[in-house]
Amino acid sequence: MEIKYKIWIEKNGKVLFGKGRDDILHAIEKGQSLNAAAKKLEMSYRAAWGRLKASEERMGIRLVNTNKSDKSMQLTENAKALIARFEQLEKDVEKLLLKANADFQHLLTNGGERIKRN
Repeated sequence: MEIKYKIWIEKNGKVLFGKGRDDILHAIEKGQSLNAAAKKLEMSYRAAWGRLKASEERMGIRLVNTNKSDKSMQLTENAKALIARFEQLEKDVEKLLLKANADFQHLLTNGGERIKRN
């Protein structure tokens, strides 16, 4: 048995940030371009651009800066802070769910009556 979950942040029913956007920002940081990030994540440039721009607009903050001379991209301090806090949230939830999973395992194996099968 395992408890499953997925975390994302919404505002007015629209995604602000989640695992997919986290992955895009990490790939931008590593490849220093949206094109490299999209290729690494096996998604279209348009899809990656759309998610990035939607998040920036919905949050009202810039997540990347573009160097005009070589077209490279770097994450803003806001983006780095957002990534760090989101990933900490994921770790915190994972700890909580590991404990809850152990509690359910205990209940299901040691507590209560077993259903008898004929």
